[in-house]
Amino acid sequence: MWLNFLGDVSQSEVDILLLSTAFKFLLFPAYRSTDFEVHRNWLAITHSLPISQWYYDTTSEWTLDYPPFFAYFEKLMSIPASFIDPKIVDLQNLQYNAWTVIVFQRLTVIISELVLGAALLRFIRDSVDPSRQRILSASLFLHPGFLIIDHIHFQYNGFMFGILLWSILMACEGRKLASGILFAVLLNFKHIYMYLAPAYFVYLLRSYCMSPAGAIIATRFISLANSVLLVFLASLGPFVLMGQLPQLFSRLFPFTRGLNHAYWAPNAWALVTAADRVLLQLVKHLDVGLAVNKSGVVSTSRGLVGDTVFAVIPNIKPIHTFIITIIFQMVYLIKLWRAPTYKSFVAALTLCGYASYMFGWHVHEKAVLLVLVPLTLLASENYAYYKTFVIASVAGIFSLFPLIFTPAETPLIIIYSLIWGGTVLYPLHKQLYEFPSSLPWVLLESFENAYLYGFALLQVFVTLFPLMTGRNPDAEFLPLMATSVYCAVGLIWSFIRLSTLYITQQY
Repeated sequence: MWLNFLGDVSQSEVDILLLSTAFKFLLFPAYRSTDFEVHRNWLAITHSLPISQWYYDTTSEWTLDYPPFFAYFEKLMSIPASFIDPKIVDLQNLQYNAWTVIVFQRLTVIISELVLGAALLRFIRDSVDPSRQRILSASLFLHPGFLIIDHIHFQYNGFMFGILLWSILMACEGRKLASGILFAVLLNFKHIYMYLAPAYFVYLLRSYCMSPAGAIIATRFISLANSVLLVFLASLGPFVLMGQLPQLFSRLFPFTRGLNHAYWAPNAWALVTAADRVLLQLVKHLDVGLAVNKSGVVSTSRGLVGDTVFAVIPNIKPIHTFIITIIFQMVYLIKLWRAPTYKSFVAALTLCGYASYMFGWHVHEKAVLLVLVPLTLLASENYAYYKTFVIASVAGIFSLFPLIFTPAETPLIIIYSLIWGGTVLYPLHKQLYEFPSSLPWVLLESFENAYLYGFALLQVFVTLFPLMTGRNPDAEFLPLMATSVYCAVGLIWSFIRLSTLYITQQY
């Protein structure tokens, strides 16, 4: 059987696969974002045009802007698509939404997500505590983030995070060369994972390419360097030969976008942006002597994509976000250099992604998965890690709710997330709970719990506010702003908790 390399598959694991797949089938008619048409158009581009035109085509506004491996992946999927319905891969057939394309594209997400499922099964087989790892693996395979972003909104995050988890698994098994190769492959599927690259570079250099005494092991260094180079040549080679690297990179890195995405990702800049809005109101109503940038008065109030200009606070530039991100990452990388163990690597990897999410330029709300997925691997270490995981997960998942704004799907994702939390968080809580050791810790946990319960009130506000205001255009962005700010508080606090745990813990 093709699953033999995963070990014996239990009946409960088969049941989870079958039930989750059946549920995803029911979501086929659900809301689809513009990303659905984006990927259909990429099928058409890679099928209809020679490779030399892939990164030049502008037939649709949804131009190809993922690295070449993902383009090759689309090309592969376009072959069966052309047999099922030739209109799917017709470049001029924009906004095609026949049932054939819906079923085909939804199915490709489910099938490709098996890469994730296989990696999670292997984590269970390799674990010293399979019962806990089974909970963590199930939590990732059934994660509300993947359900919302991949199976409703529409993307292929399960597939790509599956590659990431295979890479992490190889590191866990001591197969570090394979880990580096898989991460290089992943970078050429989606370049957002380069946020994690510093942790990989330090870990592989220190633990694979160097002896414990600090001497370079030349054969290993050359093997790793050549392997990674070959991966990049396989991806970028055709475009190098055609002299198209500048065009390719211009698609991958469009620096004309603003600090915030349309809906502010709940990070440090969401709080800064909200503070600017509050200061603007104070300036309008009180004589506080602060200068106002008129172009910033409407810049961040409508959720539009573009350059973010503050009204009162000095503007943030890309170089500022880069410097802050690098400073935070350097703290974790120094610790990883000194303690290049597997657990130290996973924590540093998570924090590198977390720092990029907190302080990066034009961060998408969907990028929170870069934090939540690797953080899940740390959740069962002890109660402190578990509580950090809970706060980040609740805030991170809730922050994805605005992606799905249709009345039919909104109750579904709320109920699904509650069931997921009850079946994942409660069993881990029972196994890991530790009563606070002193009064300050009791108070801190009380505040954290109150914050978590506050999400119920936030959901009530988000639901009722538009009805109470008659969908007033002047206030339509307020529920989104409230969601972003409230979730940002939890995600920033979890970032502080995780940073403190990693820096102070011995590895």
